[in-house]
Amino acid sequence: MKTVHQVAYELLRMHGMTTIFGNPGSNELPFLSRFPSDFRYILGLHEGVALGMADGYAQASGRPVLVNVHSAAGLGNAMGVLVNAGVSHTPLVIMAGQQARAMMALEAQLTNIDATQLPRPLVKWSFEPPRAQDVPAALARAIHTAMLPPRGPVFVSVPYDDWSAAAEDSADLLLARSVTGSGAATSEIIDSLAARLATARNPVLIVGAEVDTPQAFRAAVQLAEASRTPVWIAPSASRCSFPTAHPLFRGVLPFAIDRLSAKLTGHDLILVFGAPVFRYHEYLPGGYVPDGAQLVAVTSDPAEAARAPVGEAIVADPQLALRHLANVAAPSNRQPPAPRWRPEPATDRTVPLSPEAVFDVLNEVKPDEAVIVNESTSNTEQFWQRVEFDRAQSFYFPAAGALGFGIPAAVGIQLAEPGRPVIGVIGDGSANYGITGLWSAAHHRVPATFVILRNDEYGVLKWFADALKATDLPGLDLPGIDYCAIAQGYGVRAVRIATRDGLAAALSRFIASDSPALIEVPISSVG
Repeated sequence: MKTVHQVAYELLRMHGMTTIFGNPGSNELPFLSRFPSDFRYILGLHEGVALGMADGYAQASGRPVLVNVHSAAGLGNAMGVLVNAGVSHTPLVIMAGQQARAMMALEAQLTNIDATQLPRPLVKWSFEPPRAQDVPAALARAIHTAMLPPRGPVFVSVPYDDWSAAAEDSADLLLARSVTGSGAATSEIIDSLAARLATARNPVLIVGAEVDTPQAFRAAVQLAEASRTPVWIAPSASRCSFPTAHPLFRGVLPFAIDRLSAKLTGHDLILVFGAPVFRYHEYLPGGYVPDGAQLVAVTSDPAEAARAPVGEAIVADPQLALRHLANVAAPSNRQPPAPRWRPEPATDRTVPLSPEAVFDVLNEVKPDEAVIVNESTSNTEQFWQRVEFDRAQSFYFPAAGALGFGIPAAVGIQLAEPGRPVIGVIGDGSANYGITGLWSAAHHRVPATFVILRNDEYGVLKWFADALKATDLPGLDLPGIDYCAIAQGYGVRAVRIATRDGLAAALSRFIASDSPALIEVPISSVG
């Protein structure tokens, strides 16, 4: 008779979940016992780093990923980064150990009290099996739930003595199951959208993270070119879903209500694929859309559809809907919109370098197939103006703004995309939240390149301080941190570069390397 432990690993193997991320504690050791030789365990030195690596890996691979974290406090450590995974619709199965069942009522040390409540409302489903024999079914349900639209993280708590229990004979039936959710829009809906697009005077297309796949990326280009429609990326962009050098690309929409609406002035039809309507941040009230404009959004997330303050919503797979619409949309005779404004190359050779100069060098040096993970949050506008992408799945950003994503996600994405160079562009304020991810990169020989933009401050907070008219604020400066020394202590090669030519040479050398490396670049301050 099989044990719960054996069935669980067979289930994970069947779903291709043989790369596990984690930071184990005592309650998790029985699950990890007799770890199969065809699995690999990627250790993070902090639960937030483990979950961040898994987030990057799952987004890049498109597959469910198991994250194994410690009970109670360990799950708490991971929850900051879990916010990003929820907003990104990342299919993570987060599994935490629990005290032995005989000890749970006593609330013995390391009991996760009300375990299912702790990760809510950040997960789609949270469960602790009532019996040991229910663990395989719970794990199967977790995997299917994570992958069904809208995708997203789930949580399972497992008492550590459950793994040795005998599984029920019916557990083998779980291995034969498959669950599919296509969520395709009907032909009537697609035809209606095509007709509205054909008769619109000045339509605009907005794309979000859900359509950042190769097929949907191409479909967005096909649709925009056929309909001669300008394209924006939805605000607070966590992915890049349209080629940024394309003449129809307009940029990333601002995350304030009135500024976003102003950018859409003159458009009578606003089509949104794969993004909430909209993810705002800075509070500047105004009209949600220009007067007279109609908005139609296609999203896989019913919650996003329900909470939108304006427009029509269609709950369907936005990738499929976009591809079908691109295939049926009639060519338009509208006048093509003028190309967007593009900044002149930064010519300064000052020390420290400006963020613009750094991004120009990055854009010149990075290979076409490179993946960029950006967590330099105070420089996002300059980044989007100067760094170009021409293919899908080439850009990642913390979807909810929770810091600690950049370094771990770059490691996870590089593990999932071994044939593409991965470059993490990380602000020094952000770097400290996930700095132990450098050890994981060194230990597992993950050849990602990390560029730390050092301005010795929380630059984005100083920007917000100006916007909020807040003065005399403590805790916004970060002097005296030696990132090269930290990286070298974790086993990662590191150099400090102050010039454009030096940065270009170091980037070229490290991107071509087969081991991780870090470049610390002093940059000018926001203030």
